[in-house]
Amino acid sequence: MINIHAIDHIVLRTQNLEAMIGFYHEVLGCVVERQLDPAIGLTQLRAGQAMIDLVSCDGVIGRKAGGPPDPEHRNMDHYCLQLQEFDEAAIRAHLAHHGVRAGPLESRYGAQGDGPSLYIQDPDGNTIELKGLL
Repeated sequence: MINIHAIDHIVLRTQNLEAMIGFYHEVLGCVVERQLDPAIGLTQLRAGQAMIDLVSCDGVIGRKAGGPPDPEHRNMDHYCLQLQEFDEAAIRAHLAHHGVRAGPLESRYGAQGDGPSLYIQDPDGNTIELKGLL
């Protein structure tokens, strides 16, 4: 039997590695934990207990998956980051400071039950759900 505990990491392919690193570091507070040789094109950021790996489409790893993501050919529908605290006004102010628009506040169901959530997009158009607990 397989017993999943949590998400370990996600991998996003990108055409603009620097913009994506800036977004995940400056906007979402992730810390760059490891960067491999630029020819390989992998940057790993700490996201709580999980990792977000960014792969440059022109690097060794990124070229294996074909063309770059774009609004018509995304890597995924969305992924969800569970927040330790969910203060809607503070979150919206922080996002606005970085030029990021958030969708409407809604209650959505996830791994820890229902909770308030907002959708945002990173520079490559990947949708991220920021979710709190009720």
